[in-house]
Amino acid sequence: MSYKLNKPYTDKQRADFIVEYNHNQGLIIEETDTALYALEPFEKLVNDEVVDNIIEYEKEQAQIEKERIAMLNLTRADVERAIYKARGMDFDDVIAFLEAQPLSEDGTPQVDIKALKIELKANNFYRGNPYVAKVGEILGFSKNQLDAFFEDGNYEHLLVSG
Repeated sequence: MSYKLNKPYTDKQRADFIVEYNHNQGLIIEETDTALYALEPFEKLVNDEVVDNIIEYEKEQAQIEKERIAMLNLTRADVERAIYKARGMDFDDVIAFLEAQPLSEDGTPQVDIKALKIELKANNFYRGNPYVAKVGEILGFSKNQLDAFFEDGNYEHLLVSG
């Protein structure tokens, strides 16, 4: 819900408005030629009219969250230990398992094994890495399980059914 302080107003009224709605309630303050507005994050001003912008706001928030999740990272040891505890496999076992997988419908391997071997030498694994998603899927981990695991590093997220 937006709030509005019409001009003219005193410096004290302006300061009180900002303290109440921005500092105390976390609303966004915007000033126009005619008024001072306190807006929710999903509202915007168009020609001195407050417009509900919830769909665009939710899309922006979803994109921000997607980018945040993609940048979550764990060490090589964290990931290998988690796979071992969840599936009883180390990285060598994962490679052997992937090599034994059937080819994709187009006749290619599901994962480029040579490229994966290079990826597995990295010191850190990022959630947004496509190899993390693909290998996780093949090992039976859901997107939500992987997201939760990368969020806090707790391998137990990989134990529950996806």
